[in-house]
Amino acid sequence: MKIKTVTMLLAISLVSLPLLAKDGSIDKKLLNNFEKEIDNLSNVDQLINMVTNNKIADLSLNHGKVIAHNKLFNHTLKSTKISNQKSSGRCWAFAGGNLITPKVMSKLQLSDFQISESFIAFYDKLEKGNYFLERVIELRERPLDDRSLQGVFDSFFGDGGWMHYFIDLIKKYGVVPKEIMPETKQSSATSSLNKLGKMLLRSFAAELLEMHHNGENEKALRKRKEEMLTELYKFLVLNYGKPPKTFTYRYEYNDKDDTTKTEKVIIEQEYTPKTFFTEFYGSSMPEYVAIVHNPTMKYETRYLMENSRNIYESEDFDVINLPIDDLKKYARASILDSQAVWFACDVGHENYKKGAIMDVDIYDYNNTLDLDFKMTKKERLLYGEIAPTHAMVLTGLDTAQNGETVKWLVENSWGSKSGKDGFWSMYDDWFDEYLLLIIVDKNMLSEKDKNLFDSKPKMIKDWQPFFLALRNLE
Repeated sequence: MKIKTVTMLLAISLVSLPLLAKDGSIDKKLLNNFEKEIDNLSNVDQLINMVTNNKIADLSLNHGKVIAHNKLFNHTLKSTKISNQKSSGRCWAFAGGNLITPKVMSKLQLSDFQISESFIAFYDKLEKGNYFLERVIELRERPLDDRSLQGVFDSFFGDGGWMHYFIDLIKKYGVVPKEIMPETKQSSATSSLNKLGKMLLRSFAAELLEMHHNGENEKALRKRKEEMLTELYKFLVLNYGKPPKTFTYRYEYNDKDDTTKTEKVIIEQEYTPKTFFTEFYGSSMPEYVAIVHNPTMKYETRYLMENSRNIYESEDFDVINLPIDDLKKYARASILDSQAVWFACDVGHENYKKGAIMDVDIYDYNNTLDLDFKMTKKERLLYGEIAPTHAMVLTGLDTAQNGETVKWLVENSWGSKSGKDGFWSMYDDWFDEYLLLIIVDKNMLSEKDKNLFDSKPKMIKDWQPFFLALRNLE
């Protein structure tokens, strides 16, 4: 009884003891200073009422910029109808399709055409699953807390990707029109698909590593891996449907040069995904190269990221890093040459969705909250404030009378309800601050910059944040 009483008294006394002050802690004096600063604000009650009862973005919307905005562009390219990736992270594939399909539309004289992103996603998932299991086999000797092995487990089966994933996939598997392999419930909302796919593949990884620990050799592990991929293929078929081996494409052809024809001509032809790609894309596919603008890294340098591919036998992706004005120069030259530009950016900053406007200071949070949020682009990248998060396509530009670019026309994949039928306006200063990569035809580059792609690259680890984000665009 005495022991219990002493224990209780000791516990009570410990609770009642004040915490000892420590350098760097918030003590009573510092807390009083905070309160005095608030008490000295003459409009604090008004600010509290305003901010607590409204959306901060609505309070901060720059009315002057919204009024000054217009939707006119004096240089625009032919585009498909706006696409919608819905509740999935396939922006890179939608942007890839938006980049290459206008040539098919022109060749077939169609007013609209879309490839099947479900077809692309099906084989992307299959290839990512294979790559994941191969990496597990490669790293089987390492402990589970090894940084590279943990990286494999953390990011391996999501929707994310980038343009070179798209290029490698269509070159290997081909292309089909959207109506041949349309969207499904799971392809349009991928959370369950991704969760179950990761669970399945992690169970496979556990089995492979257990086999290794029990003395099985690499040949046995790879044989079992092929059986596992059969299970993954079945899982993907149930979610996306069967990818076609052959298909009939039927479309209406309108010969604009022959005005004597009164009847429309229906064209019908048999294809495989590979023959469709070869006929409509293969011969005209430019050699696309990637240019980043990252002021935290050395300019005029080639970078190669290890393990950055989605197809096991493909090459890892490389980029060159150039000043932002060079990216603008090549993007502008491409559009004026009737070539759209695939790009990556941090779309989560300073965009007004209702008006489809991307413009620096479209929200004036500094004045609303009486705080200074300003950082340089270099600082934002260094401290994780921005990163490449989304891919879209530049399809036009608007120039002032002096020839300077005012804004860029952006084809997004978020549906047609925002902006001008789903197209966005990116002002030139937003390009400066939040655009991080462009994909352009290599022929657009100067000889000096072309030669950078032949220089010895600086190797980048697969866990480096900027490049990791770049290959997981959603």
